[in-house]
Amino acid sequence: MKMRYKMSGKGKGQEGFALIAALMAIFLLTVLGALVFVVSTSDTRVATRVVGEKKAMASAESGLHKLMYFYDPSLVTNTGDAACPGYAGYLINTGADADSCYSFSAPAPPISGPQFIAIPGFAISGGQPWGQARYTTSVAGINKRYNSRVETDAGVGFGPVEVTTAYR
Repeated sequence: MKMRYKMSGKGKGQEGFALIAALMAIFLLTVLGALVFVVSTSDTRVATRVVGEKKAMASAESGLHKLMYFYDPSLVTNTGDAACPGYAGYLINTGADADSCYSFSAPAPPISGPQFIAIPGFAISGGQPWGQARYTTSVAGINKRYNSRVETDAGVGFGPVEVTTAYR
């Protein structure tokens, strides 16, 4: 004897509901997994960018210190090192961080404000006053590993120089 089942009433038309529900659950779990992956990798990208910018800022500070220590307006050039190719910059320290460089623009007299600043008490027996000549420059720190660059504007003084209109 063969038995036949006939759907009638409430159950009619619900034969594929379990398959659709399973596919929707898989889709939702896939979307949730993709969202978790994107959020976790974006945190890593942000942290990597911050590390690169900190290394570039440290390079810019190192360049600024070197520029201030060795600054002479007649001798400043920015030819760069062969160890920092493509950046026309100077390598910070090959042993500790071979990927960090600094670069600076040619110092120029300031656009606004005084060009010379007198140094109080620095005059020869009350005669000719002496001071510092002001210059502005832009110092860039570069980190090649993280492909980051930080640029800062700086003022540099050179002196003592005679503070007169006859300054050469």
